Amino acid sequence: MAKERIVNIGLVQTSCSKDLEENMNKAIKGIEEAAAQGAQIICLQELFKSLYFCDVEDYDNFNLAEAIPGPTTDIFCALAKKLNVVIVASLFEKRAEGLYHNTAAVIDADGSYLGKYRKMHIPDDPGYFEKFYFTPGDLGFKVFQTKYAKIGVLICWDQWYPEAARITSLMGAEMLFYPTAIGWHESQDERTNKEQHNAWQTIQQSHAVANGVPVIGVNRTGVEGEMQFWGGSYVTNAFGWLEYKAPHLEEIIKVVPVDLKQSNNYRVHWPFLRDRRIDAYSPIEKRFIDE
Repeated sequence: MAKERIVNIGLVQTSCSKDLEENMNKAIKGIEEAAAQGAQIICLQELFKSLYFCDVEDYDNFNLAEAIPGPTTDIFCALAKKLNVVIVASLFEKRAEGLYHNTAAVIDADGSYLGKYRKMHIPDDPGYFEKFYFTPGDLGFKVFQTKYAKIGVLICWDQWYPEAARITSLMGAEMLFYPTAIGWHESQDERTNKEQHNAWQTIQQSHAVANGVPVIGVNRTGVEGEMQFWGGSYVTNAFGWLEYKAPHLEEIIKVVPVDLKQSNNYRVHWPFLRDRRIDAYSPIEKRFIDE
């Protein structure tokens, strides 16, 4: 039997405030604390530097955006090198005048900037007016060879799309990371809250099962406007088993070991990749199949 290949995953689940400096310092402190606990790859939540500004359409919020690489990645490159950790950081990217993306930067443990993933699926729902701010990603799906593992990074709304998880896994990702900002509206009843959260968790565990890779989601917590972000950051193994699940209403810094050798075991015994009928899947490229 193959030996274990353990990678320690750090989750930083926090609340955010209007104070950008406070949010940044909280993220840095969280990374340092996770590293002190033995984390090797550390993921921050979606758009951690500010409140979740997409709950309104406000032109002033474009002032929150920055270049990538830029000032925040410079700070994280130095921090990653100092702590010998990989950092996945979700940022509001200003690509050019009038052109913005929801982007995750990946920094290796030697402090080098490995690149970025631009969110492909952009929602537009009450409280989540992301199409007002973000241009859909044009870099395609991405994997990053880090010191500890080859990782795939997707962002929030991407979580609901099996195609995104499948393609990123087929590109060789050994685990999938999802920086996230999702919550419950204050007007919702308890049944609706539970139904939504259960669907969110189930679809992501399904990505792990279907692809034979661990899946990691890092969500914010705390009340912002009319939204209670539901936390619940998690780590699955390569067959969807929840190795860890964070509480809904608390800030947490958690390190969870993941055995990457499990992927081969599950893929051999549940050979979904072997049995895929790629010759029959071309209809998936259509928006809808009319009779």
